Amino acid sequence: MNTPMPDLPIEFSGVEIRTRDARILHHVSVAIQPGKPTVLIGPNGSGKTTLLRAAMGLLHPTTGKITWGGREGVPPSKRAIVFQRPVMLRRRCDANVRYALDAAAVPRREQPERMAKLLDLVGLGGLEKRPARRLSGGEQQRLALARALAREPDVLFLDEPTASLDPAATKAIEDIVRAISAQGVKVVMATHDLGEARRLAGEIILLHRGAIVETAPADRFFAAPATDAARQFLAGDLLI
Repeated sequence: MNTPMPDLPIEFSGVEIRTRDARILHHVSVAIQPGKPTVLIGPNGSGKTTLLRAAMGLLHPTTGKITWGGREGVPPSKRAIVFQRPVMLRRRCDANVRYALDAAAVPRREQPERMAKLLDLVGLGGLEKRPARRLSGGEQQRLALARALAREPDVLFLDEPTASLDPAATKAIEDIVRAISAQGVKVVMATHDLGEARRLAGEIILLHRGAIVETAPADRFFAAPATDAARQFLAGDLLI
């Protein structure tokens, strides 16, 4: 669907992000490569959302650098992000997607077909006329995915997209993630759900207190974590 991928790899080199009162990311060095989804896990406050925002280009390093395809300061025209609690426009579903297509400069004559394909992809075909704010939480998250995909991103960042959703809604989101990934979009996702990480991830990045504790292919990470902290986290113990 999207080849080549000029924004990949996304490389963090000694990245720190600080506020006046806290250091949020601490000396992060990691490369996000093309391929299956990269899933960020870790305790609350570990830096997952900050890393996603920085990789999107919404936050700039205090020190260190981030490159996209070997270049710094690349505009996020081929990247998209869906936040944990996406804001729905006070419009119908189709108008929410049309807004995103307009923002992506898609010609109006192409929009009806694109809109139908996007809504079908996320399982909302037939709900075009429903007000977006009357959708269920899971349906709103799927509509947010359709809006993000309107710009045909090479990389899609998802911040805990199934948080607070029931099992059926969670499965629907996971199925969409698999479909998107199969079409060639690189998915980078934060989740607190280890089961979800097992089901979706090609690569795992474990963060704690703003630092990367371990990164590894998902099968190896879950079968034989290399660090004590990873073993503790998988066992359900608190990381201190």
